[in-house]
Amino acid sequence: MCLRLRLFLLLPIAISSVSATDTDLPAFREAPAFRNGRECFKTVWSPEDRTHNPSIIHIAMTLDAVYLRGSVAGVFSVLQHASCPENVVFHFIATRRRSADLRRTISSTFPSLTFRIYHFDPNLVLSKISSSIRRALDQPLNYARIYLADLLSASVRRVIYLDSDLVVVDDVAKLWGIDLGRHVVGAPEYCHANFTHYFTSRFWSSQGYKSALRGRKPCYFNTGVMVIDLGRWREGRYTVKLETWMRIQKRHRIYELGSLPPFLLVFAGDVEPVEHRWNQHGLGGDNLEGLCRNLHPGPVSLLHWSGKGKPWLRLDSRRPCPLDSLWAPYDLLRYSPLISDS
Repeated sequence: MCLRLRLFLLLPIAISSVSATDTDLPAFREAPAFRNGRECFKTVWSPEDRTHNPSIIHIAMTLDAVYLRGSVAGVFSVLQHASCPENVVFHFIATRRRSADLRRTISSTFPSLTFRIYHFDPNLVLSKISSSIRRALDQPLNYARIYLADLLSASVRRVIYLDSDLVVVDDVAKLWGIDLGRHVVGAPEYCHANFTHYFTSRFWSSQGYKSALRGRKPCYFNTGVMVIDLGRWREGRYTVKLETWMRIQKRHRIYELGSLPPFLLVFAGDVEPVEHRWNQHGLGGDNLEGLCRNLHPGPVSLLHWSGKGKPWLRLDSRRPCPLDSLWAPYDLLRYSPLISDS
């Protein structure tokens, strides 16, 4: 699994000359290149491909300076546990201002990785975002997952979206292979949620607003891990549906939690259930204090530090939570400036 392999590196963004002193991004050790298992059908993806190739796994993540260390650990964890790592393609979403620096960091850390970087325009959402309970939830890139169907090539009809504060400890092909049936989104869901906690009194006092949830199961799902049928998403114009709720929120303040409530209003009760092992979330504690949490009962395929507490910050401060030691083996950091999301 640790011999370097030659893969085509897709670089759709022009290269700019950036010296080490021009950037405050962390520096990372070069990751080993991982080889496909014998059972894998070796294939190469190109954005010009128009046919769906089930052997290729598409994963989307955001990239920015604050969460870059987490993103790198996440990519490393996926490759390390994948049975066919050469067949994994990463689609990174970044703002134009830092995309050249970020691309150089990814290509130097993962020289054999097949990836693309897509420019996300913050102006798409700036006028639609209202303040939430934590600053990190208000960043435009937190809303990029809503626009994946518009950003990614039309040839990509299915994608796994992963947040930048998680590690995968199982073969991602198992998650990729789930049958979405008629659904647009697949995710671990919890169907005994109390939705009164997710929306304000103004939402519940409006017959028009609360009717959006009438007759639907109160099923919460964390949007940091989703399998998305981009073809159905495009056909159903789900970006427009999510934006509609964001505009209502901007005018009337009907929720407090960033990009999650619009997803609940559009998809709750209509998600293909995925085993809970694929999102052991909440390891970062709540959104205000970030206290230590334990694992949920059951097997684990993905560890997710959603919440305020991030493992790299707690490790650096020498005040880690016990479960942060499970993230540490995937940390490729060589040097980091002081970056915090608080």
